Amino acid sequence: MKKILILNGPNLNLLGTREPAIYGHETLADVEQLCRNEGERLGFEVDCRQSNYEGQLIDWIHEAGRQCATGKMIGVVFNPGALTHTSVALHDAIRGANVPVVEYHISNVHTRESFRHHSWISPVAKAVMAGFGVRGYALAVQALVQVAGAA
Repeated sequence: MKKILILNGPNLNLLGTREPAIYGHETLADVEQLCRNEGERLGFEVDCRQSNYEGQLIDWIHEAGRQCATGKMIGVVFNPGALTHTSVALHDAIRGANVPVVEYHISNVHTRESFRHHSWISPVAKAVMAGFGVRGYALAVQALVQVAGAA
């Protein structure tokens, strides 16, 4: 069974307690279960990972690129958190690994602080989604299946 990788960046381990008015009350464990359920429904195994460290995320993107190249994985749903707005290194990792990525954000970043309006990830992502809340991860999994041509 082919895999989908769900990557969550800094502070997403605080879901459920961090700014619930913006991010809701559901936890990262809830997000991971939602993604696994959606992946299973679509016929994919889902691997969920979270890190507060940019280098770890880069390593996982490189690994995903290798797995995509061998046909074991179709791509990544990636919520880079605040690294979205600061990390040229993540941009370069996605481009270099040649991995299909759907960039996902729980909140609509374009209605928030102006520094959140720029993404270094969007130019190398196959699709960008934002503002559907935690439940939107299931939509992002569906989108990845579509943009990766795995449907």
